Amino acid sequence: MNTQAPRSAAPVQTIALVDCNNFYVSCERVFRPDLASTPMVVLSNNDGCVVSRSNEAKAMGIGMGQPWFEIQQKALAQGVLALSSNYALYADMSNRVMSILGACAPRQEVYSIDECFLDLTGMPLLKALSYKIKNQVLQWTGIPVCVGLGPTLTLAKLANHVAKKHPRSKGVFNYNALSFAQQQRLLSQISVTEVWGIGRRLSQQLAGQGVHTVQDLCAAHTPSLRAQFGVVMEKTQRELQGLSCLDLQETAPLKKQIIASRSFGKSIFELPDLQEAVAHFVSLACAKLRAQNAQAALVQVFLQTNRFRPDQPQYAPCLAMALPHPSNDSVAINRWAQHLVKRMWQAGYAFQKAGVMLSEISPNGHQQSDLWTPLPSANEELMKALDHLNQRFGRGTVALSQPAPAAAAWRMKQARKSPAYTTDWDAIPCV
Repeated sequence: MNTQAPRSAAPVQTIALVDCNNFYVSCERVFRPDLASTPMVVLSNNDGCVVSRSNEAKAMGIGMGQPWFEIQQKALAQGVLALSSNYALYADMSNRVMSILGACAPRQEVYSIDECFLDLTGMPLLKALSYKIKNQVLQWTGIPVCVGLGPTLTLAKLANHVAKKHPRSKGVFNYNALSFAQQQRLLSQISVTEVWGIGRRLSQQLAGQGVHTVQDLCAAHTPSLRAQFGVVMEKTQRELQGLSCLDLQETAPLKKQIIASRSFGKSIFELPDLQEAVAHFVSLACAKLRAQNAQAALVQVFLQTNRFRPDQPQYAPCLAMALPHPSNDSVAINRWAQHLVKRMWQAGYAFQKAGVMLSEISPNGHQQSDLWTPLPSANEELMKALDHLNQRFGRGTVALSQPAPAAAAWRMKQARKSPAYTTDWDAIPCV
C-alpha cells in the first residue's frame, strides 16, 4: 500500500512580456503632457523615417518606417508633430522602466529598449500582479505598458498583442487563463503575421501552404514545416502549441561582431571629415567591446556613397585587417582604422555613410602571446577613465578626435530634437 502523499502538480510556466506603448512618443510626452492628445511621430537618424507613432498618428494612416519627406507636407498640415530621435532620453527612460520590472520577478530578460520578459511561474494572483506592474511603471515613470502572459515566450508575445489591440483587456491579457477551446478560438482569429519572427515574406510563403492564422500554423504538418522552413519554424510552432523551446536569457550573450555605423547629416567630400567620423565610430564600438569585457582581433572599415543618387558616381569600398594583437584600446584600434580610411579614400566622391566593425571577439586575456615579442602595454587606465567620464557625463563627453573643420559635416541631422531632460543638467525642466 502506497502511504506517500501525492505530489502536487508542477505549476504551469508563466512568462510575461511587458511592452512599452509607442515608447519613443511616450518618453516625449512624459515631459510634455500638453501633447497627450496631439498626433506625434518620432523620426529615425537624420530625420529620415517614422520609427514611433502615437495612436492619433496611426489613426491618420501614417505607417511605420514611412519616409518623412513623402508625408511631411500633408502631416504638418494636419497638425502632426514630428520630433527627431532623442536617444539619450530614451535609453535613460528604458533603464528606469527595466529597473522597476526587474524587481517584480525573480528572472528577467531585457529583450529590447522597450520590451522585457519576466518569469512569473508559481506567483499567486497573476491578474492582480500584472495590473500592479502596469500601474507601477506608469506611476513611477509615466510610461504606459501592456502585459501579456503565456506558457512560452512566443505565446507571451502574442498575448501582449491581444492586450494592446483589445480595449476589454485594459492592457493585460493572460493566455493561460483560457480554456483549450477558448485558446483555439482566439488563435483562429489572429493572423499568422502577428507571430514573433514571421514577417511579410514568410507569411506569404505560409499562405501558399494554406497557413493564414496562428491556429493554422499550430495544426500544420510539423515535418513538412521543418523541411520547407527549417528548425526555427518548427520551434515557433511548438512554442505556439505550448511547448517551451526558448528560455529566458538573463545575461546577454557576448556579441560576436560589433558595428558602429551611421548615415551622415550631409555628404562628405573631404578626407579630414571622414577621418573624424570613423574615429567617432571606433570610440563607440570599442566602448561596447569593453562593456562586455572582451577584445577584438579584426577591424573592418567601410565607406558608401549615396546609392539613392544614381546621378552621382558610386563607390563603396570596404577593407579589413587583422590586428597585431587582440585589443579593446580605442587609440590602438583607431590607428589601424585610420590607415584603412586613407587606403580607401578617393577624391571626387560624395560619401554618405561610413562604419566600423570589430570581429573575432574573445574574452579579455584569451590570447596567445609571442615568446620573443612582448605584448604592447595597453592603455587600460586611460580607457577606464574614458568610460567612467562618458558614463557620468554622457556618451561622447570624451572621445577620440582627428583634425577636422570646427563644424563636423558628418554629424547626424536632428533638426527637431527635444531636450535631454534626464541626462543634461541644463535641460532639466523647471517647475
